[in-house]
Amino acid sequence: MSDVALVEKLVVKHRDLKKEIAKIIVGQDVVIDQILLSVFSGGHSLLVGVPGLAKTLMVNTISQALGLDFKRIQFTPDLMPSDILGAEILDENRSFKFIKGPVFSNIVLADEINRTPPKTQAALLEAMQERSVTIAGHNYKLANPYFVLATQNPIEQEGTYPLPEAQLDRFMFSILLEYPSFQEEVDVVKSTTSDKTQKINALFSAEEIVEIQQLIRRIPVADNVVEYAVKLVGKTRPGSPEALQFVKNYLDWGAGPRASQNLILAAKSHAAVNGKFSPDIEDVQAVAIGILRHRIIKNYKAEAEGISEEKIIRDLY
Repeated sequence: MSDVALVEKLVVKHRDLKKEIAKIIVGQDVVIDQILLSVFSGGHSLLVGVPGLAKTLMVNTISQALGLDFKRIQFTPDLMPSDILGAEILDENRSFKFIKGPVFSNIVLADEINRTPPKTQAALLEAMQERSVTIAGHNYKLANPYFVLATQNPIEQEGTYPLPEAQLDRFMFSILLEYPSFQEEVDVVKSTTSDKTQKINALFSAEEIVEIQQLIRRIPVADNVVEYAVKLVGKTRPGSPEALQFVKNYLDWGAGPRASQNLILAAKSHAAVNGKFSPDIEDVQAVAIGILRHRIIKNYKAEAEGISEEKIIRDLY
């Protein structure tokens, strides 16, 4: 099948996929769009939201609709790297046998990743980057495709271990979950307090997702779009010649080169699911907030004046 036909097929299947997810998840269209863009691009996502916004249910529903294996890890202060990666045990024949941990899955939900110490965070982040783990000198490849969707609660800081900037940079998207609207919450209450259960049909397979990821990488991008993405990222750096005055006033640090790479990959995915065969500047702008939000560091002045990351990013366009 030609790439043009594959893109046209993806548009139809993406539309069906969103309908399937909507059987369980009410609203949250922007969040679901960004998670799917992350999956099709082969990146990981950080979901930031208060408890009770159906983060776990959303990820579970998406994994079922994509036909992928799903495992959830609840991060706690006493969790050790071996609890997520697996460990070697001595079996009845007195030989060592490797028991795989929950990280060996297609989609891993790392619930409240900031609740576990840096040692365990680093073990997961290494698996995200290398797509493999090394236990007792043996290297084990992780499933393909492989995605980590980590969650953080923004309102609790006590007893947490915030992710360092270098580790936050490993996440393609930072996705903010807001409270539902009045009507959405009414629909949620109605659907979750009745005895009706919805069945989610798998519309994809692991092989199809890998094929889509390869398709996304083959999509051509015009030089002016790449240059726009790189300039946009450059504008976030206060020491850069392109930086505008408000960036120098409100930011301590800007985004690194990984932001430029992710902007182009996500723009390609955004173009493909909308039936375009090459991304343009509007596609870069459509994904910019989710990709840059966690890569810029505001200073005290921005905090004092209530300037949000979203406003700073929008003012860069």
